[in-house]
Amino acid sequence: ATTVEHRVKVCQRSYDLLVEEAKIDPADIIFDLNVLTVGTGIEEHNTYAVSFFESAKIVKKLFPECRISGGISNVSFAFRGRDKIREAMHSVFLYYAIQAGLDMGIVNAGCLPVYSEIEKTLLELCTNLLLNRSPGATEDLLAYAEKEGDKLTEEKNIPKVEWRDWPVNERLKHALIKGISDYVVDDVEQARNMTDTYPRPLNIIEGPLMTGMAAVGDLFGSGKMFLPQVIKSARVMKKAVEYLVPFMEQEKESKAEDEINYRGTIILATVKGDVHDIGKNIVSVVLGCNNFKVIDLGIMTPCDKILKAAIDNNADMIGLSGLITPSLEEMIYVAKEMQRVDFKIPLLIGGATTSR
Repeated sequence: ATTVEHRVKVCQRSYDLLVEEAKIDPADIIFDLNVLTVGTGIEEHNTYAVSFFESAKIVKKLFPECRISGGISNVSFAFRGRDKIREAMHSVFLYYAIQAGLDMGIVNAGCLPVYSEIEKTLLELCTNLLLNRSPGATEDLLAYAEKEGDKLTEEKNIPKVEWRDWPVNERLKHALIKGISDYVVDDVEQARNMTDTYPRPLNIIEGPLMTGMAAVGDLFGSGKMFLPQVIKSARVMKKAVEYLVPFMEQEKESKAEDEINYRGTIILATVKGDVHDIGKNIVSVVLGCNNFKVIDLGIMTPCDKILKAAIDNNADMIGLSGLITPSLEEMIYVAKEMQRVDFKIPLLIGGATTSR
C-alpha cells in the first residue's frame, strides 16, 4: 500500500477480520503501515513519508486501541552508505511519525541522533525531503553530501572541459556515472561514425554504454552511489539507446521479413503493478539486434496477457522485468501459472527486485 486510502482500507478490513471474526482484542493488534523510500529521484515517491504520517493519523483515530509500527530504515534507503544522512533522516521521520500516531518502529536506536542535536542545515534538508516541501529537496540533500566531503564516488571532481577531451568511450562512461545527458547524443553519434571500432550501432550499446552501466552498478553495490544517481544514469542510457534505435531499425529494414533468420521469439513485459521499463527496453533492443523476434507487451502486464501472447506467438521464452519489491511476487505468480498450465519454455527475470 502506497496511498493513504489504500493503507486505511487494508487496516479496516484487517481490523474487521481480526476483531469480528477471530475475536482478537484490539489492543493486541499492531498495524505496520509500510514505510517507503523517499529521495529516489522518482517523482511519485516524493510524498511517501507524508502519506505515512497522514495514514497514521487516520488509523489511530479509527482504531485508538491498536498500535502502529513501521520499518524506519526503509525511508532512507536511497542514501545507502551515507550513515550520517540516513541516521538524521530516521530521527526526523520519527519526530513527525510519533506525532502522527506511531507507537513503535524498527530502527537501530544506538545510531539514532537526538533530533534537537542534528546539525541545522542537515535538519532542514531532511525535513524538506520528508515533508516534500520542495521539488528540489533530493538534489539539495545530495549536494550537501558532496559539499561535506561525503563523496558519491572516489573519483576526483573533474572539470567539464577536461573530461570532454577524453576518448569517446571514456566520455560515455563518465556521462553515465555522473548522470550527464547534455552531450550523450553527440558522443554516441561520434562513436557511430567510428565504424572501424563500432561496425554496428549495437556495438556501441554492448561496448561503452554497457561498460558505463556496469560501473554504475558496481558503485551502487558498494554504497558509493545513491539511488537517485542510478535513476539519472539510467535516463542517460535510455537517451543514448533511443538515439541509436532508428539506425538499428534501418539495419532490420534492409532485410525482408522472410529473409531474417530469427534465433527465437521472446515475450517481454514489465509485470502487473510495475511501470518501470528502462531496463526492459534496453534488453528488447539488444535482443532485437541479435536476431530475436521480440514481442514487447509494455508495462503493468497481467499474467494472463503474458501467457496468451506466448501461446499466440509460439514463443521460445518469456522475459519479465520489474523494479519494485512487489514485482518479485508477481514474477513468482507467473512462474507458478506457467507450471500449472505445463509451459515448457524458459522464464527469464530481471530488474532491481531480482538482485541479491
